[in-house]
Amino acid sequence: MKADMKLVATAGIKLLLGLVLVGILLFLPARTIHFFNGWLLMAVLFVPMLIAGLIMLLRSPGLLSKRLNTKEKETEQKSVLALSGIMFMAAFVVAGFNFRYSWVVMPLWVVYGAAVLFLLSYAMYAEVLRENAYLSRTIEIQDGQKVVDTGLYGIVRHPMYSATILMFLSMPLVLGSLPSFVIMLAYIPLVAKRIRNEERLLLDGLDGYAAYCKKVRYRIVPFVW
Repeated sequence: MKADMKLVATAGIKLLLGLVLVGILLFLPARTIHFFNGWLLMAVLFVPMLIAGLIMLLRSPGLLSKRLNTKEKETEQKSVLALSGIMFMAAFVVAGFNFRYSWVVMPLWVVYGAAVLFLLSYAMYAEVLRENAYLSRTIEIQDGQKVVDTGLYGIVRHPMYSATILMFLSMPLVLGSLPSFVIMLAYIPLVAKRIRNEERLLLDGLDGYAAYCKKVRYRIVPFVW
């Protein structure tokens, strides 16, 4: 029970801090709380996150614990995470300024369409979590880990990254900010670098991963990459 309460507290604090940080990054540059796109993004981002966290807490607390651990051991991955953090902060701040100064005004159908795409991508992300119990936030090989090659993993080798690319590129469109979308394109080379490092580790230390790579050729997008 103590361990569960500690996990609940850790998850709750991280969710609250994320909510506050995103709110500051969006609404402070906008200089108003009357930023509809900002509230829409926070709704589609944090409500599913809360639901997914509660489901993991009830059904797979071990997986939730892994997802909350963001301390990378790989030096190369630390730089990827740092650059990703800078990218997110820059995109959110620019979105606030974009709203404030009306640099680019995107039509509502784009905004709502991006919100739907984000939610569909999050559903894909949740399915990946269901399929792969070894899916930690950090790159590592866990005790007893086995290759997962069914479901989405039978289509591409890294379906989680497929989902996050869609999620992250739809976020600036939900915010109605084309400049932020341009900034978020930086996630593609960053995730490519992360995948290269991750696959080197898995090929060296996970039995059966080399055979899996021959079976499933594409990393992110079938027939493309």
